Amino acid sequence: MLSTRLGELAALGTASCWTVSALAFETAAKRVGSLAVNLIRMALAAVFLTALHGLRSGTLLPLDASAHAWSWLAISGIVGFTFGDLCLFKSFVRIGPRLATVVMCLAPPIAALLGWLFLGERLGGLDVAAMVLIVAGVAVAMSARRPDEEADADPRHRATGFLLALGGALGQAGGLVLSKIGMGGFDPFAATQIRVLAGFAGFLIVAAALDWAGKTRAALADGPAVRWATLGAIFGPFLGVSLSLVAVQRTQAGVAASLMATTPILILPVVVLMGREKLTFGAVAGALLAVAGVGLLFA
Repeated sequence: MLSTRLGELAALGTASCWTVSALAFETAAKRVGSLAVNLIRMALAAVFLTALHGLRSGTLLPLDASAHAWSWLAISGIVGFTFGDLCLFKSFVRIGPRLATVVMCLAPPIAALLGWLFLGERLGGLDVAAMVLIVAGVAVAMSARRPDEEADADPRHRATGFLLALGGALGQAGGLVLSKIGMGGFDPFAATQIRVLAGFAGFLIVAAALDWAGKTRAALADGPAVRWATLGAIFGPFLGVSLSLVAVQRTQAGVAASLMATTPILILPVVVLMGREKLTFGAVAGALLAVAGVGLLFA
């Protein structure tokens, strides 16, 4: 049973890893800013993945990957990391993490649509029902959380924030599908290394264009921020993203994206235990809906 659900289990593992990385990156970003944290986490992830590949194969880069794999995985890294993550983090500033996460619930249906268009993946009735339950549950749970104090009150900026969050959802979904196109049966950790290297290069270009060298150097001098970013890099682009590629390799993109979307549900008990939030009826109801959807996928 479990061996036939390896993709789904990997997707849940991804959501669990992203729970840790999200909390770590949030802490680091509050100290030094999101772009600096993105640069640091991508650089660290590239180092970790390169070291792992060196230990496993004796070479620093996955030179055994085909030109097809390199090109599609590199594009997926730019789409998923550089474009998607930048849009998402900018949307946090404009509309706050709560509403941005609700908009990000569009990532699973977008991934399912792209998987159907470009990979010929067709979801069964139970899969569609499970995806609807998960997405609706996350949306309900996030809508019930306390309002974002850091959100921008300007209506024009809020409209831009929603568009940026939609860009984040497109980036995440598109990155997954592009990864599946390029990866085939290739090793997910080596594929993640290619994606991270491309995404890091994209962030470097953006940082150079925005003249963020000074802010990044200042961020590197902040010991606590670097430690939190390191923890986030381990559970985010190193382990989490690698598991996400195992997931899309072993199951359909829409199914994998739906299970990965449960990260906000997994975060809820953590922030409650930390005393940062109190559970509301809506949050509990949403969590139960999402859990029901996960159970339906494993039925």
